[in-house]
Amino acid sequence: MSLTIYGIAASRAVRPLWAATELGLDFVHVPLRYQEGATRSAPFRALNPNGHIPVLVDARPEGDVVLWESMACTLYLARHHGRPDGVGISPATPAEDAQALRWSFWTVSELEKDALTVLMHRRAMPEAERKPELAAAAEKRLAVPLAVLEGELQAAQARGHAWLAGERFTVADLCVASVLAWAMPARELLAAHPRSAEWLQRCLARPAQQAMRALAREPGISSYQKQ
Repeated sequence: MSLTIYGIAASRAVRPLWAATELGLDFVHVPLRYQEGATRSAPFRALNPNGHIPVLVDARPEGDVVLWESMACTLYLARHHGRPDGVGISPATPAEDAQALRWSFWTVSELEKDALTVLMHRRAMPEAERKPELAAAAEKRLAVPLAVLEGELQAAQARGHAWLAGERFTVADLCVASVLAWAMPARELLAAHPRSAEWLQRCLARPAQQAMRALAREPGISSYQKQ
């Protein structure tokens, strides 16, 4: 079998790239940049007719599995390439699987749009094009889901758990952290939610996250092999 992930880390492709690295998988990274029109080409549209990254291609003996949507790619990797051993990021029980599903869907519906607005209008866009009022409004809205996350982390800590699904970092944490990281320019917002801010820093400090970032700096197609 061989695994290929299309998309740059400075996009939603960060999620399956991070998951594959956490899982110690051998994979090929094709860093397609959506800004340069590569995702609109006919060959890429044959993989994803929406013309978006990421795309995951899992070449299996029974036939290729082609998947789009970043959270779907990430959960697929955890479920079909990880081990439910209670050690890695893959869910080991129905309860952990439920957490992974719940938090990934919650992240898309409650966090992603406003976190992206903060990133774009506080940091990513050229300064002359930024609209601080849009970022401020997004930060105000983000206070609502961040209060939910803060409460969940507080309850987990009361049970002696440091992570969303239990005692270890799992794909549930990865999915949320990959999006909440976009809101890091909103310093006051994160300071008002200290458990969430501390948890996010622990997620982003993981060796696999750092290794994935190093891989993503490679300009062309690259292969990642587990050590």
